[in-house]
Amino acid sequence: MEYAVVILSIFLCTSVYKNVTLGLTILRLEDTIEESLDVIEEKYSIMSEILKRPLFFDSPEVKSVVREIRAVRASLHSVAAALEKNANESIEEEVSDI
Repeated sequence: MEYAVVILSIFLCTSVYKNVTLGLTILRLEDTIEESLDVIEEKYSIMSEILKRPLFFDSPEVKSVVREIRAVRASLHSVAAALEKNANESIEEEVSDI
């Protein structure tokens, strides 16, 4: 009987340790993603404001730069969406593993 209590106590302590470390990992991941998304959102807003301004030069170089800015803006948006999706999936997987 005493051995069962000792073994169960060891399992309980191990489980508590794993749960705490998993929780801290999830919180750190969430903070990192939120900070990254804030930066991406800020840069996306700046690029959107720049793209709203009319062009004063009709040169192909300026048009090329504007196309590149639009492409970067679109890629930033897709990266933010992918980060958010992957973070949600990884958190769900870690929780389901427990």
